[in-house]
Amino acid sequence: GWTVLQKSDVWVGWVMKNKIQWCKAEKSLPFALEKIAMLIEDKENYPDIFKRIEESKVLTHDIVHISLDMPFPFSGRDYIVKYVTEKTDIDYIYTFTSNDDIVVPEREDYVRLVRAGGRWRLSKIDDKNTKVSYTWNGELRGDFPNWGLERAWKTQGTEVLNWLNEALKNKESSN
Repeated sequence: GWTVLQKSDVWVGWVMKNKIQWCKAEKSLPFALEKIAMLIEDKENYPDIFKRIEESKVLTHDIVHISLDMPFPFSGRDYIVKYVTEKTDIDYIYTFTSNDDIVVPEREDYVRLVRAGGRWRLSKIDDKNTKVSYTWNGELRGDFPNWGLERAWKTQGTEVLNWLNEALKNKESSN
């Protein structure tokens, strides 16, 4: 039941489920599952991978506070999520859900995404290729207009997976 927003090297779509707009982006990357997992698990260095992330503070081993830089004229966004990891031989799944176990003061000029959540799914195609699926709650809250949501979701899904691919290429060329 996904509404497809883009069919290219990055597939992007969205669906309404339980009154929440869920978005998903998928792309096959020419890297081993374990190499991609190393970057997804390195949450402290997300700003080096994902260009819209200003700051990623690891609060505990599984709780992270992330601040996002939104394009002008919109306010930045931030959220606190707890990660749960599941691994099998062919799939690594990182589910993140909104968490308020640790209080982080809200920043001025930022909108707190109180229902943030999503999932990274890395599915092994073969030893050198992995399908990456990134799903997230598309709610942006605050001053973001509804008419711009689909464009924002398409941009976000494409950027996130292309930035991940770029970071993997850079890491490989530096080794």
